[in-house]
Amino acid sequence: MTVTINGERREIPDGLNVVALLDHLGMSTGRVAVERNLDILPRARWRETAVQSNDSFEIVHFVGGG
Repeated sequence: MTVTINGERREIPDGLNVVALLDHLGMSTGRVAVERNLDILPRARWRETAVQSNDSFEIVHFVGGG
C-alpha cells in the first residue's frame, strides 16, 4: 500500500499498525512523536492503530543535548 511519510510517498506492506510501521522504517519507538492525517497520535494508541492506504504521517525524533 502507499502512504506518505514526512512528505514522501512510500510503499509499505499491508497489515501494519503504527508500531510495526516504525519497525519497518527502522525507527526506534523511544523519543518519537507521530502525527497521522494531521492529528497527533498518542503513544497509547500506536498498537491499536492500523495503517491505512493513503495515510499521511509526520514522524519526529527527539534529540537530547546539553
